[in-house]
Amino acid sequence: MHYSAVSLPSETLLMSEKFISREIFIGNLPLGNSHPVRIQSMTNTPTLNTKATVEQIIRLVEAGCDMIRITAANIREAENLKNIRDKLMEKEIDIPLIADIHFQPKAAEIAAGIVEKVRINPGNYSGSHHKNKQYSEAGYQAELEQTSQNLKPLLHICKQHNTAIRIGINHGSLSDRILYKYGNTPRGMVASAMEFIRICRENHFEDLILSLKASDVRTMIEANRFMVREMLKNKMNYPLHLGVTEAGNGTEGRIKSAMGIGTLLADGIGNTIRVSLTEAPEKEIPVAQKLIEFYGHSQQVSVVQTSYVSYGDIPENQQSDMVLIDEKKTISPENSLLLLSYPDLPYNDLVLRAPVDFNLAYEKKKADSLLLVNGPASNGESLRELTLQILQARGLRYSKTEFVACPSCGRTHFDIEKELNKVKYRLGNVKGLKIAVMGCFVNGPGEMAGADYGFVGSAPGKIDLYKGQTILFKNLPEEEALNQLETLIRK
Repeated sequence: MHYSAVSLPSETLLMSEKFISREIFIGNLPLGNSHPVRIQSMTNTPTLNTKATVEQIIRLVEAGCDMIRITAANIREAENLKNIRDKLMEKEIDIPLIADIHFQPKAAEIAAGIVEKVRINPGNYSGSHHKNKQYSEAGYQAELEQTSQNLKPLLHICKQHNTAIRIGINHGSLSDRILYKYGNTPRGMVASAMEFIRICRENHFEDLILSLKASDVRTMIEANRFMVREMLKNKMNYPLHLGVTEAGNGTEGRIKSAMGIGTLLADGIGNTIRVSLTEAPEKEIPVAQKLIEFYGHSQQVSVVQTSYVSYGDIPENQQSDMVLIDEKKTISPENSLLLLSYPDLPYNDLVLRAPVDFNLAYEKKKADSLLLVNGPASNGESLRELTLQILQARGLRYSKTEFVACPSCGRTHFDIEKELNKVKYRLGNVKGLKIAVMGCFVNGPGEMAGADYGFVGSAPGKIDLYKGQTILFKNLPEEEALNQLETLIRK
């Protein structure tokens, strides 16, 4: 089992020109330009359960969330957004709501008259879902024109109601048209965004936010940098929403999210963020707040001391804590070692800082090994484990199972946090294996691209099992599905 590296032209890797986005409003909330980086999360209650959804929104508001996204999987759910809005207003809670739309243009049009922002996925909006479809140039343009026609009613309603649109590009759900021309690449993600931007501009609609998300951290970083370069080239300046999708939970989820979001914030990219954890949504907010504090527009002065030394120059008592970045190499006194030294940070802060500081340093100058030091009384064992997790998040060295897991939402068919923890407990130490634990069919087969196995919710309490992109078992009870997954992997 292996993971292929993403390759882009070298000019997309680092930003050289500062990007300042235009200002837009999400309801009464200003976004972009010099405004603070805004924090977003998403409810995971059933959208038709107004009471539960409102209660969760209140918890998110109390935690410090600036905008809240709610899935609207169909027309009924879109219509119920008004009931949710009315209940919030009764409680004097005025927070921008965002409708999350997949596959249902009509639901988007209804939601656009109720909420402050609508998120659409171009890959779901094009109307073409035929695997390996071939295109002539005329056919390509005809489908693009049909997509434009499909989008016009939504743009008209959004203009009437001053509703913003997020063009949400996900690495695993690009349209067949984009896949045919660009492949499943960061370049394809940017091309998809540019197609929809041009449609919006042709219809004189400019209240846009862009997001380019992936579960692979490097893909996410490169796609957003490439998007900024493309906007600068075309004299565009739309705000960007950042997130590493399906990051998982626990320390691993925080490391992935920090590396992707923090690296871009440090570049000056990003106007709104979401830390997508497979946990209660309110647990995302403190992590997002820390990332903005550390790397946002008014970021703190860096506390890390970064240096490159030879392996033979570090004290003997620290040599066992060093981790080779390429485990196939052998240790020698000439090995280049990247040393990140911190002044005894709280561990929760170190988990968010070290992934970003490593990535920023490693992009500028490669090294053979990595050593983390956190004050004079460093715990070498815990820092070595953190080092391995950072290298795995960056796709450089795999020391245990890699998990891709969505943060859950109103579409999720089972307790995904509980099931993810069960799968991790049973199968968390299979080096080089990648398992996707997904909540529903929307983020299932497409978003888990690249995983060796998929554990996907298909109905309440039921699981579909995939090997790669091939479904092996449908609608298994949860415990039976976990047993089958373990059997498949142990074989």
